[in-house]
Amino acid sequence: MPKPLKELVTDFIEYGELEKNFSPLTVKMYDYYLQHFTKWLQDKYGVVEPHQLTYEMVKQYRLHLTRYVSETTKYPLKRSTQNYFMIALRAYLRYLIKTGHNTLSPEQVELGKQEDRTLKYMDESQLVQLLNAPDTTTIEGLRDRAILETLFSTGLRVAELAGLDRDQINLDKREFGVIGKGRKARVVFLTDSAVSWLSKYLRLRKDKYVPLFIRYNGKKHKIEDKEGQDMRLSPRSIERLVEKYVKLVGLPVKATPHTLRHSFATDLLINGADIRSVQEMLGHSNISTTQIYTHITNAQLKNVHDRFHSGNLESELGGEPADASG
Repeated sequence: MPKPLKELVTDFIEYGELEKNFSPLTVKMYDYYLQHFTKWLQDKYGVVEPHQLTYEMVKQYRLHLTRYVSETTKYPLKRSTQNYFMIALRAYLRYLIKTGHNTLSPEQVELGKQEDRTLKYMDESQLVQLLNAPDTTTIEGLRDRAILETLFSTGLRVAELAGLDRDQINLDKREFGVIGKGRKARVVFLTDSAVSWLSKYLRLRKDKYVPLFIRYNGKKHKIEDKEGQDMRLSPRSIERLVEKYVKLVGLPVKATPHTLRHSFATDLLINGADIRSVQEMLGHSNISTTQIYTHITNAQLKNVHDRFHSGNLESELGGEPADASG
């Protein structure tokens, strides 16, 4: 007897872990999205088998997500979040078809149109202020400066940075490998400045702990933890650390570790790097993800504006720009 859609979710999740090498976070979120969908489906339509799933059912679920208000935040779901549910459903349907089930085509699961993303990044003066914010006369300050420099130098995601170990970092070669989103390996590179501050921080370290960045307050270290894994700074701690320095120097942007990642990519593109290289350094699987940066770094468009906009042609328009106050 065929299994209903709800019972097949576990098979898909196990397939993702074993065959597709899903990260633990992807496993957790796909399971959440699909359990939410199949529960809603069963509550509304009863037990539904793969061959019974219709376009209309999915359309009604999309409508449900649009009207859904989170019990936690009391806000409707963002369009991007709604699309995550649909992306999980597409992947699930592809798996069902691959394993011989007759069901709705994934192409019939539509994604809602999203507004263009607004990228937050820091200009050169803001970056200088932020990087200079930590008090480097203390080991905590040296650590924090090394963290900020490494984020801007490499474009690492905050979880990737938090997961670094001391023996991963080759300060002589100024490069090291990381396993990023989707368990994709890539090489990242250190600037002279990042190497300098990492060296100063590591020279001051007297411990033998494995993590590259450790905490200096909070609960005591467990003696049985020889590697010092419980001393590792968490991604959330690093986010709070960046937030602290942003407030300290009074930056007008609500910068996060991800803002430094955006600033890294923007800096490279503004200075002439090709988009394929930036894609590799960011660890993006799809070039379209990297192309969001071209909207703010397109030098050719700026040159066209400079050459042809009438407001820039002062000599032809009679010298000084007109007073706009009147």
